[in-house]
Amino acid sequence: MLFRSRFESTIETTGPIVDGVLKGDLVVVGSGDPSLGGRAGDDLSVWATALKVMGIHAIEGRIVGDDDALDDPRPGAMWAWDDLGYAFGALYGALNLAENRMTVTVIPGANEGEPPTLALEPASSARQVINRIVTGPRRSTQLIWPEQRPGEAALTVAGSVPAGGMNARLNVSAGNPTEWFASVLRQCLLDEGIDVAGEAVDIDEAGPFEQPVSTVIYTYRSHPLAELAQPMMKDSINLYGEAMLRLNAMAAPRTNDAALEGMQRRLAAWGVPKDAVQVIDGSGVSRRDVIAPETLLAVLRRMYDPSETSPWMMAMPVAGRDGTLAGRMKGTAAENNVRAKTGTMSNVRSLAGYLRTRDGERLAFAMMVNNFEGSGAQAVAAMDSIAVRLANFSRN
Repeated sequence: MLFRSRFESTIETTGPIVDGVLKGDLVVVGSGDPSLGGRAGDDLSVWATALKVMGIHAIEGRIVGDDDALDDPRPGAMWAWDDLGYAFGALYGALNLAENRMTVTVIPGANEGEPPTLALEPASSARQVINRIVTGPRRSTQLIWPEQRPGEAALTVAGSVPAGGMNARLNVSAGNPTEWFASVLRQCLLDEGIDVAGEAVDIDEAGPFEQPVSTVIYTYRSHPLAELAQPMMKDSINLYGEAMLRLNAMAAPRTNDAALEGMQRRLAAWGVPKDAVQVIDGSGVSRRDVIAPETLLAVLRRMYDPSETSPWMMAMPVAGRDGTLAGRMKGTAAENNVRAKTGTMSNVRSLAGYLRTRDGERLAFAMMVNNFEGSGAQAVAAMDSIAVRLANFSRN
């Protein structure tokens, strides 16, 4: 079954291993696993341990990230450029690590006007960060943000922090996910006692290999999709949505366009008209994504499991208990009852899922609020009140 499927990543070599020394490059070939080093995956130290068990203690060549199984990482159509610096705007590719996000710690200057200091986690990242943050007066308001400016490879961090204030932490996108993966893997191997003479590079920048890639020495299989669905649904992690979309592509390379065609065929088989949905990406970040609420209801009905034990049902946030609904509808008939996926963008809020009425009747529902003029909190409160009223509904 699909939910038992796993992503596979392999380590290949371009030379022999002689007395524990790899006489060539180490090439990491990805297939789109979004979970490694993230909320549903293993740490890279597992890979280093596997190499050490093989007796490898040195690599004479480079660490090369091979992302050719998918189209090159790039923003989706109509992604807002000012989203790209944030973790939720991280690019997706065949190689992904720690959900392609990193942390920038901002250490304010002791006095107004002194430049703050930036520290990157992990410090091994090759990500270039431009510091445009200023230190303002003591007790001034802290306001910092990341910018992935069009045409610039470096990330800009801008804003203001109060002099002598507490350190500030900002989650940002890791940039090119293939370079990010190879860079952090290289440092991980060094930290684990495996010497690496060469640099970390994207295969697109590697040039011709001195020797052909030939030998697979390690295969890593992700946790099953049933587990990967949890962060996608409960925590609304965009990267996992992009990964799941690509599974609709029937053959390699799993391009975004091929995946969208596969998804349309699946929806058509479920009786969803083609004009009821326009999807551009797997995350919903594109402003060109539009869908009718009736389409969401069709999907909810198709995927419904009355036992509530399927991976689909188990992955949904539960009101008042976990995920993006952990703090909502507490102390009401909807608490521990509503299972629903949230959707959040500027001036857009949505909620779609299932609930039980007071009589135990099971309902599927879909709510969308677009282009509202009030605050996001007001839109959420309105949807929550509807869900609570449905949970209290009785036909008797």
